[in-house]
Amino acid sequence: MLEVRGLRKSFDGFQAIADVSLAVARRQITAVIGPNGAGKSTLFNLITGHLRPDAGSVRLEDRDITGEAPHAICRMGMGRSFQRANIFPRLTVFESVQAAFIASGGAAVDFWHRSEDVSRAETEALLDSLGLMAEASTASGTLSYGNQKQLELGIALAAKPRILLLDEPTAGMSASETQEAICLLQRISTERELTLLFTEHDMEVVFAIAQQIAVLHQGKLIAVGSPAEVRCDREVRRVYLGERQ
Repeated sequence: MLEVRGLRKSFDGFQAIADVSLAVARRQITAVIGPNGAGKSTLFNLITGHLRPDAGSVRLEDRDITGEAPHAICRMGMGRSFQRANIFPRLTVFESVQAAFIASGGAAVDFWHRSEDVSRAETEALLDSLGLMAEASTASGTLSYGNQKQLELGIALAAKPRILLLDEPTAGMSASETQEAICLLQRISTERELTLLFTEHDMEVVFAIAQQIAVLHQGKLIAVGSPAEVRCDREVRRVYLGERQ
């Protein structure tokens, strides 16, 4: 589904990403972990077109998307969420997801159609699957943080992505919200046959749902493997878990 080859990115002489290569299989759930400043968000920005790499390439379903604009990459089937919830605070929950459906489908509201009826069935079905139907008429900015992250996920899903990149999907959530988020991500990925690539600091979340884990340290990929392989990797334990050898 996704292949990153030899990505490099520097900022004023500081190498944030150093020759990173990573493959993500179709319908696989892959986590990217590492200490603060390891380069996780920079890697995501390179993949999604928010940054242009100094070297290397990004391929989506064997199509070279290196350097493409974020909106173009989105239309090719890649969705993304950010560390901070990226929503429309003054729109209702229903209007937010409806607007995403209209934008992704290229639809336009004309004189003969009531705007609230456009993509209504799709919007209601998605809100119901996310557990947000009861909040449909609520202003998005007044939702709890956990529900705002759910709404952001809904906005991303309205574009019908085949791969979804989630940057710290449980950051700032309570323990109960985190558990709900884990269950939701597992269910959504299965139901929609999605490929997931996410960054996360909470190791319980990572080891609960990831099928593959990639570990970044100082911009370099130091390990890639199954949760069991990464958990036992001596370099990972030294660098990331702070264990002495």
